Amino acid sequence: MEEHKEPTPQNESVQPSQTPQESAQEVTGAEQATPVPDIPSAPEVPAPAANVGADLEFKSRLDLTELRSNVQRIRDEIGKVIVGQNDMIDMLIASLLAKGHSLIEGVPGIAKTVSAKLLAKTASVGFSRIQFTPDLMPSDILGTSVFNLKNSEFEFKKGPIFSNMILIDEINRAPAKTQAALFEVMEERQITMDGEQYDLDPPFMVLATQNPVEQEGTYRLPEAQLDRFLFKINVSYPNLEEEIEILNREHSLEGGAKTESINSFLTADQIARYQELVSKIYIEKNLLSYIAQIIVATRNNQFLYLGASPRASIAILKSSKAFAAMNGRDFVTPEDIKKAAVPVLHHRVIVTPEREMEGLTSDNIIKQIIEVTEIPR
Repeated sequence: MEEHKEPTPQNESVQPSQTPQESAQEVTGAEQATPVPDIPSAPEVPAPAANVGADLEFKSRLDLTELRSNVQRIRDEIGKVIVGQNDMIDMLIASLLAKGHSLIEGVPGIAKTVSAKLLAKTASVGFSRIQFTPDLMPSDILGTSVFNLKNSEFEFKKGPIFSNMILIDEINRAPAKTQAALFEVMEERQITMDGEQYDLDPPFMVLATQNPVEQEGTYRLPEAQLDRFLFKINVSYPNLEEEIEILNREHSLEGGAKTESINSFLTADQIARYQELVSKIYIEKNLLSYIAQIIVATRNNQFLYLGASPRASIAILKSSKAFAAMNGRDFVTPEDIKKAAVPVLHHRVIVTPEREMEGLTSDNIIKQIIEVTEIPR
């Protein structure tokens, strides 16, 4: 009787028994050969649209919409009469926003006085014009005490300086004693007379003009008074196209007044509110250091006899904030500082006599200092 045996499949082979060492090696090799399980992939993010960057808007921390709109309106109103001179107009507006004063210098006939009057006319505030002459006394500006026969007491009669916007024409015509009368009022917005203090109503701004060419019968402004002007604005001649436009506009007037078309729309409260907004403009600490480096460089420059004071650094800070606000930004950039540096500094530094004889100007030196001063990143 035959013994029944199950057939061995052809695709299987009988493996000899393995030793423990061989089994361990096989297990180890199997672990190494085991593939890493697939990690589930993150869900696909749809590709951004081509114009997604254009839709991004960064909200400003300060609402400068109204300020910027009215700044442009001031430009437009002054532009009805003044052709060109955009830098001068911008610096006058920045001076108003930064609570500063401006000294406008240029040859006669290039609309220095008219520009100051037009800026004042755009605002519904008090305006006074004072023509400086060699016989002008301080009391003619500040006021004087007059004896009142009715009550047998002295009463203070306020002078033309008690207004909001003051236009001083040919400021270098008055002697030093009269010029010195402006020191306190320009810096502290107050006047002390006979032991009494009289505060001026805000806004208060002095716009002064002077002629750099004619020197007969003039008095050089002392450095202490120059330092109280935020900007010294040098006004140049118009170019050919602007000169033609001036003639066309003058011809079209046919005897009409130039300032009749200027509208007054700014109030004192609006100006005060804009000045408050400008003071809140953000500036990074490294930009404050950048301003300080420029100022210190003027004191260590071998071409300058007199460097800038801390008042100059504060002036750059305030005016750079004003330029930022005029552009609708609530933060200061290095370009704002560069734009403010030259008009703030060139009347506050003195070039050495040797370099001045060589034709080197304060503007050249200041621009060179700005170029070599590293911009913070």
